[in-house]
Amino acid sequence: MSTSHPALEGRQGGRGDDFATEGPDAKGFYPWLVLLTGPLWDTFAGGSRPLWLAISGVAAAGALYVGTIRTAFADPRKAERGPLPALGALTLVLAWTMHGNWYVLFALFAIACGVAVKGVGRISVVLLVTLGAVFAVTLSHGEDWGTVLSLCWGTFSAGLVPSIMLRLFEVIEQLKRTREELAARAVAEERLRFSRDLHDLLGHTLSVMVVKAEAVRRVLPGDTAAAVQQAADIERIGREALTEVRAAVTGYRGRGLSAELESARTVLADAGVRLTTRARVLELAPEADALLGWAVREGVTNLIRHSGARTCRIDLAAGDDGTVLEILDDGRGGAPLAWSGHGLKGLRERVAATGGLLEVTDQDPGGFRLRVTLPAEPR
Repeated sequence: MSTSHPALEGRQGGRGDDFATEGPDAKGFYPWLVLLTGPLWDTFAGGSRPLWLAISGVAAAGALYVGTIRTAFADPRKAERGPLPALGALTLVLAWTMHGNWYVLFALFAIACGVAVKGVGRISVVLLVTLGAVFAVTLSHGEDWGTVLSLCWGTFSAGLVPSIMLRLFEVIEQLKRTREELAARAVAEERLRFSRDLHDLLGHTLSVMVVKAEAVRRVLPGDTAAAVQQAADIERIGREALTEVRAAVTGYRGRGLSAELESARTVLADAGVRLTTRARVLELAPEADALLGWAVREGVTNLIRHSGARTCRIDLAAGDDGTVLEILDDGRGGAPLAWSGHGLKGLRERVAATGGLLEVTDQDPGGFRLRVTLPAEPR
C-alpha cells in the first residue's frame, strides 16, 4: 500500500504538468545534483584523497540522491528505510574524511530529507540530528564559527524549503478535492430538490387522474355522458400538469444571460435572422442573471416561431430605474398571440416576483418588442 502524499501521487514519471497547478515532480529536484560540482572539483584538482574513495563517493552520493528522490515520490516510507539512510551514512563518511567542499553533501542530504520525510515533527527531528552532525564534523576539523554557522543555516534551509513546498501543494490538492466533492454534493442536493419538487407537483395530480380513470371504467358502458365528462377532466388535469412540469423544468435549466445570448446568436444565425447586440458588461446577481437569460430565450423562441423577422436587436443597460433588457425585431408583431403562450406568462410571474415589469408590445410600423425591467434592488 502506497504511503505517498496525494500531492505527489502519480508524479514520478514527470508528465510535463503545469508546476503552478500540479506541483513539482521528481525531476524538479534533480538539478540540485549541481552541489556535487564542489567535491568533483576537489577530486580532479587532486585535493581529495584517497582518489578511489573520492570518485566512488561522488558517484554513490549522486546515485543515492536520485534513488531517494524517485522513491520518495512513489513511496516515502520506502525511501526513508532504504536509500535515504544510506545517503546519510555516506555523507557523514565523506564529509569526515574529505572535509572542505565535501561539506555541501549535508545540504544535498537535507534536500532529500525534505522530500522523503513527511510530517513537521519528523522532519524537524531529522534536520536537528543533521545539524548536530554538521557541528561535530566541522568543529572537529577546526573550521571557524562563521563557516560552521553558514553550513548549518544552509543545511537547515535546504531541508526545510522543499518540505514546506511539498506540504503546500499537498494542501492545495486536498482543497481541490474538497471543492470537487462540495460541487458534486451540491449537484446531488439540487437533483434531490428537483425530484422532490416533481414529486410534489405530480403526486396529487396523478392520483386524481387515476381516480378519474377508475370512474370512467365504472360508468362505462352504461353512462356514456358521465364517462365523457370524466375523460375530459383527465385531459384537462393532464394538460395542467404538463404546463406545470414545463415551468419547473424551464426554471431548473436556466443557464444565465451570457450563455443565452451566445445561444441566441447561433440559433438566429441558423434561422437567417441578423442579430445585433448592445449589451454593457454588468455585474448581475445570480437571480437577475438567470431571469434575464430566460427572457432572452423566450423572446428569441417567439421571434423564430411567430414573427417572420429578418433582423433582431438585443439591448441591455442599467440606470437609475434598474436593469433593462429589450428585444426588438422587424417581424409581423403579434403581442396578443404571444401572451397566449405559457412561456411569457411564466416569465411575467417571475419578473413580477422581483418587483420588475415585463412589457410585450407591437412596434410601429411593424415588429415586436419585449422589454424586461428589473429594479436596482429586487425584493
